[in-house]
Amino acid sequence: MKPPNPPRPLGTGAVLLAMLRREIALALRQKGEVLTPLVFFIVIASLFPLGVGPESSLLQRMAPGVLWVSALLAAMLSLQRMFASDYADGSLEQMLLSPTPLALLVAAKALSHFVLSGLPLVLVAPVLGLQFGLDGQSLGILMLSLLLGTPTLSLVGSIGAALTLGVRGAGVLLSLLVLPLYIPVLIFGAGAVEADASGLGASGHLSLLAALLVLSIFFAPLATTAALKISLE
Repeated sequence: MKPPNPPRPLGTGAVLLAMLRREIALALRQKGEVLTPLVFFIVIASLFPLGVGPESSLLQRMAPGVLWVSALLAAMLSLQRMFASDYADGSLEQMLLSPTPLALLVAAKALSHFVLSGLPLVLVAPVLGLQFGLDGQSLGILMLSLLLGTPTLSLVGSIGAALTLGVRGAGVLLSLLVLPLYIPVLIFGAGAVEADASGLGASGHLSLLAALLVLSIFFAPLATTAALKISLE
């Protein structure tokens, strides 16, 4: 009697779709954790116009930096939970033993984090930008810069989440690890809106954001995989 053939690994698209469905199903059970980054983003971005005052020129100058810093901090709130639940229930070890490459599973986790935490920020940002007096073109550049930048935040943040997995006081350590790596994304993201407002054009900043995203897609899953193996040993 022939032994059963080992199961074939799923294709890339099937893995991404299955992981995304799984993460969304788990998130629906804990809606408060999903809404926390979005509420944080709205509250922080809304406080600045109230505190600074109604001067439109000042608010327009502040808007790119304020909105981008608020989005960055909001995206960081959920990084610690990216692998924590899988680590606690043993699912992460099963992923390591799975025939599917761990780097692909890590990329799927980062995609799920972006969909649940980053994409809502992109959709809400134009509404908050109206509080700062941004015009339609600036709002479009803001959305595009966030759409290119927030996936990079998720991918780079996955490295820090893997390195601090199971560490006591992981939240503070995670912030110290990833914040320096987020600086280029913050500079080019906010700079795209500022450059467009000043008439210089945002194409250069957006191109650099796209380049950072491509580099993160290639290298971040590999680095996260190595960090997870170290944390699980």
